[in-house]
Amino acid sequence: MVDLETVAKYLSESVIASSAKSAERSLKELENQDGFGLTLLHTVASNNLPVSTRLAGALFFKNYIRRKWVDENGNHMIPESNVELIKKEIVPLMITLPNNLQVQIGEAISVIADSDFPNNWPTLLQDLTSRLSPDDMVLNKGVLTVAHSIFKRWRPLFRSDELFLEIKMVLDFFTVPFLNLLKAVDEQITQNSNDQAKLNLLFDVLLVLVKLYYDLNCQDIPEFFEDNIKTGMGILHKYLAYNNPLLEDADESEHASILSKVKSSIQEVVQLYTTRYEDIFGPMISNFIQITWQLLTSVTTEPKFDILVSKSLSFLTAVSRNPKYFEIFNNEDAMNNITEQIILPNVTLREADVELFEDDPIEYIRRDLEGSDTDTRRRSCTDFVKELKDKNEVLVTNIFLNRMTRFFERYQSNTTEFWKYKDLYVYLFSTLAINGNITSSGVSSTNPLLNVIDFFRNQIIPDLTNSVPHQILRVDAIKFIYVFRNQLSKAQLIEIMPLLATFLESDEYVVYTYSSVTIERILTIRESNTSPNFIFTKEDLAGSSEILLKNLISLITKHGNSPEKLAENEFLMKAVFRVLRTSEATIEAIYPELLNQLMTIINIIAKNPSNPRFTHYVFESVGVILSYSSVPHLPVLIDSMMPSFFSILSEDIQEFIPYVFQLVSFSIEKGEFLPDSVKQLAQPMLAPTVWELKGNVPAVTRLLKNVIKLDPSVFPDLVPVLGVFQRLIASKAYETHGFELLECIMLVIDMERLKPYLKEIAVLLLQRLQSSKTERYVKKLTVFFGLLSIKLGSDFCIQFIDEVQDGLFQQIWSNFVINTLPTIGNLLDRKIALLGCIKFPTEGTLFIKKYPQLLGITIDSIIRTTMSESISNINSEYIDLDNLEEITTFGSSFSKLASIADKPFDPLPEIDLTNGVKQYTSSVLKKYIESNNANFANVILPQLNNDTQKSLKLLVDMV
Repeated sequence: MVDLETVAKYLSESVIASSAKSAERSLKELENQDGFGLTLLHTVASNNLPVSTRLAGALFFKNYIRRKWVDENGNHMIPESNVELIKKEIVPLMITLPNNLQVQIGEAISVIADSDFPNNWPTLLQDLTSRLSPDDMVLNKGVLTVAHSIFKRWRPLFRSDELFLEIKMVLDFFTVPFLNLLKAVDEQITQNSNDQAKLNLLFDVLLVLVKLYYDLNCQDIPEFFEDNIKTGMGILHKYLAYNNPLLEDADESEHASILSKVKSSIQEVVQLYTTRYEDIFGPMISNFIQITWQLLTSVTTEPKFDILVSKSLSFLTAVSRNPKYFEIFNNEDAMNNITEQIILPNVTLREADVELFEDDPIEYIRRDLEGSDTDTRRRSCTDFVKELKDKNEVLVTNIFLNRMTRFFERYQSNTTEFWKYKDLYVYLFSTLAINGNITSSGVSSTNPLLNVIDFFRNQIIPDLTNSVPHQILRVDAIKFIYVFRNQLSKAQLIEIMPLLATFLESDEYVVYTYSSVTIERILTIRESNTSPNFIFTKEDLAGSSEILLKNLISLITKHGNSPEKLAENEFLMKAVFRVLRTSEATIEAIYPELLNQLMTIINIIAKNPSNPRFTHYVFESVGVILSYSSVPHLPVLIDSMMPSFFSILSEDIQEFIPYVFQLVSFSIEKGEFLPDSVKQLAQPMLAPTVWELKGNVPAVTRLLKNVIKLDPSVFPDLVPVLGVFQRLIASKAYETHGFELLECIMLVIDMERLKPYLKEIAVLLLQRLQSSKTERYVKKLTVFFGLLSIKLGSDFCIQFIDEVQDGLFQQIWSNFVINTLPTIGNLLDRKIALLGCIKFPTEGTLFIKKYPQLLGITIDSIIRTTMSESISNINSEYIDLDNLEEITTFGSSFSKLASIADKPFDPLPEIDLTNGVKQYTSSVLKKYIESNNANFANVILPQLNNDTQKSLKLLVDMV
């Protein structure tokens, strides 16, 4: 058993920056020891340890469970005895923990439940429900928190029989105790309305009950909740209207009270019922509209009510989507009331907003930019107004225009005092002018009743070129360009760019950040939605790229050597990346200087990687420099990178390692040479620990392949290399990378060296096919056979399989390859598999001699594949960086650098992926038929059905 004192010591060291890395390394070395997970839990539970140590333990436990609980096949990776002990102890432990620790252990329970519940954790529900008490609310809160950590997993899941069986099992156990406790809490709140301490605890419990109400109804409305809708929704309606001064701190303006949190959660349940179960909930909706209206017109503008206002507006937005309920709002009086009482108070700038702009600018930007996760009043109002406008554009536009005219007149009467009215004017115009959704590409259509270009000329240009009474107005003007960039002509954008570049020299954080965001977005405007071409080219940036990059990098590095502050503003780094990408090789002369600056930034943020998006765009920027550098200049750039990269690898900075492998790999790939500095990585990258992290695998596979291609002699012993292949091919998660590596090994390494291992390789492939094949595995195996046939000949391929057991090739070919061939959707894979397979009957000798019975079904499959139109994955010529998977956390998955994306290997690049393949197949089949005419007509043709025979005629007639 791992010693608790040792674990606690390392955990306490892990929260100190200077010892964090070594402490984490020490903890990971203990992970495989018996009882480690349990010892971690006991550390979290120990009241004798500092809170910081216990929290570090809870975080490490959560991540340990994520990494080690199950592998990709769903098998436990820790001893089964430890698994059962953890499941036995984790629930009673979590119930007793304080909130901050409960959250982390709750997430761990959610991971455990995801794989083990309900089948491998049958005692869990009984354990939870048996602990619920009519009067011990501290215990109840803990039990319900555990339940919520398990049931909330259902919210984002797709409907399936398995999911509904799990939910039904929970409902059978949980609904009656749940409703009884909800009623009991309601009664006790009434009885203790003057007891502040009891009220706070009861509302803590009520909050979790409301969250569970959502969990239990998130997929479908259960019959129990339908039968008890008046009771359940009656209680929720009561607490939406509930007020008690004991639950509100008059001196607190920032943080939501427990009562506000309960009301916000109730609005989420009400919105769910309105959107999904209106047929049942319909008769109660008007009561909730009424109470929501009262709530919105009674709360103050203090930030502590922001989430409640946002959730309430989201409910009204959901209501207005339904034509039946929209009629409540669809008249001039109602719209005027909505505008005056709800919209305008919640979109007018508050002092708190101005303070945020000045004191926490990066938070201001993240809240303000579309796509932020933060619930803001303005965003919720925008959604509500948009929904109302979509239903009655003329009425809504005219009602707002009347007020907007007055706001602008007020602003003009005293611009210094009334500058907020201009902000409101620009905001409301933008809200009304947008039709449809704002996407990463900007606004696609606008309100025909408003003229965006006139507004731009008359209201926006002056705030860009003249002094403004407050910098927020400057930001409003920049944001207007950001939002309506698609509506402006290229000529207008060219005029704007120097102004935006000037703002990069501003001292105002939000001004220069918004300028960088807008520059970056302007450079991503395409000629059309489907075009790979951007409207701005390297010629458009000639003469300005260097100054833009200089100003952007100066803004990033002005924070000195603090890794957290340096990496805070990912918007600046994304702009650096975009300017580099647009400039292409026009600024190659300054690449060495730029690369040094980027490596300095990487060295600083490596001390504490804190912002995944910033990190990603730093490495993307390095990737752009390498991709546009001429080959003769590459060695100098590689030499300047490698010291930092070796440091990252030696210090095991896991967040950066996949990026390092990608960049090194691309460098040697492009330069087609293997520097001594990279040769030093050859043996270390074969170490099992390198392949344990999921994020490393694609990058290190690519590097290993490139090292083999450039100098196979770096690996005098092939056993460790083949060991990597064995590891990858055995895994469902990594099987594709296993095939990539094997293809490289088979095609590059001298066959004499490989001969002793060929049978073992074939056995591994066939064992996986027998034990746990996936559809993807069989497709990749089919493509692999095609590649071997193209490069090494079909006879080699047959011998490769029959070496395991004579005659085995027939089973593999007829049961897997032939059936799979027509189903391959990826164009390149289909081409390789098809052109490889056609060589078996037409070029090889072994196939005809040994397996003539396979001729008919093989020709049939080749014809069907060639003539099939069902292509599921047509690869485009460019990578759309705007729609890449969101980069939010480190280590959860592989972050591919789009600037140096790995190009798949095409053994026959001269043959086009579509028509070229058809023509090639047609030509080969025609020659084959002509040279085997009698045999084909008498033996093979009768084996083809009528449709296939017609397809064959069409195909042959193409030549």
